[in-house]
Amino acid sequence: MSVRELIVLGSASAVPTKNRNHNGYLLRWDGHGVLFDPGEGTQRQMSRAGVAANDVTWICVTHFHGDHCLGVPGVVQRIARDGVEHPVDAAFPASGAAYWERLRHAAVFRDTEVIRERPVSGERMRLDTGGAPFTLTARRLSHPVEAYGYRLEEPDGRTMLPAELAARGVRGPLIRRLQEDGRVTAPDGRTVTLDECSVPRPGQKVAFVMDTRLCDGVRELADGVDMLVIESTFLREDAALAAEYGHLTSAQAGEVAAEAGVRHLVLTHFSERYRAEDEHRFTGEASARFGGEITLVHDLDRIPLPPRRLTGWDEGQ
Repeated sequence: MSVRELIVLGSASAVPTKNRNHNGYLLRWDGHGVLFDPGEGTQRQMSRAGVAANDVTWICVTHFHGDHCLGVPGVVQRIARDGVEHPVDAAFPASGAAYWERLRHAAVFRDTEVIRERPVSGERMRLDTGGAPFTLTARRLSHPVEAYGYRLEEPDGRTMLPAELAARGVRGPLIRRLQEDGRVTAPDGRTVTLDECSVPRPGQKVAFVMDTRLCDGVRELADGVDMLVIESTFLREDAALAAEYGHLTSAQAGEVAAEAGVRHLVLTHFSERYRAEDEHRFTGEASARFGGEITLVHDLDRIPLPPRRLTGWDEGQ
C-alpha cells in the first residue's frame, strides 16, 4: 500500500525548546523516505516517531546552519549500524562540502558505502532520482549562507474511467494496450482512444522551503504544489528581523501560498522567542493572506498529502 505523508521530527529554528526539537522532516512517498534537514536529536525523534534507518532513501540538506544539519552524524551512523543495504542519496550545497565531510565523519564508527553524495550547485539543479516515482529539483534561495529549497514532483498520468471502458467493450488486456498505445480496436471494430476513456491526473507535488527571504526561488518552488512545507520563523511584528537574518514571517508564507496556488500550507521552523500561546497568531497571520488549508506543525505530527486532483473529471461531476 502506498503511503504519502510528512512526518515532523522537529519544528524549532535555531534553538530547540522543551516542546520543539531542532528541524527534521521525513516525507514518505511510496516506499521512499526523503529526510529533510536533520537537526540535532533527529535520530531520537525518528525512534519516537517509529521511523527506522531503513526508511530513509534520501537526505536533503538545505544549508549548513547547525539547526538544519547537526543530526547528520547520528543519522549516517545509524544507517551504518543498522546495516541499511539500499543506496541513500545525500543532497547538500556543494559550497558546503567541507562541512558535509566533517558531519559525515564526525566520530569513529564502522562506515557504510551506501551513502551517495549529490552536491547541489547553480541557481537550479535537477537531481538524478533513478527509478524513484518522482523527480527532485533544488532551487537557490536567499539566506546569509548558500541555501537551497527542494521540490518533489510526480509525473502527470491519466485515470481510467471504468464506465467509459465498459461502454466501448474495452476490457482485460485491451486496457493495458490502450494505456500504452493511446488507441485500440474494440471487439465491435470501433477505434477507441485513450482520451475517450480517461482523464488527466496531475502528478502530486511537494515543496520544502527553509531559511530564506522572499525571492524568485521561493515562488518557483511553491508554484502549484499540493503541499508547501515552509519556514514561518517570525511573526509580522518582527518582519525587520526576518529580513535581516534571511527568514520569512507567517504572513509572507501565507502570501506565497496564495500567489502560488498551493493546496495545503504547512508552517514550521518557529523562533524560540515565541510561546505556545502565540501559535494562533502564526495561523491567523497566514490565513489573512491564504484561504486554503493551513497546518501549524508540532513535533511527531503526521500530515497526509491532500487527495489527488483529477483535471476535468472531478471539477465537472
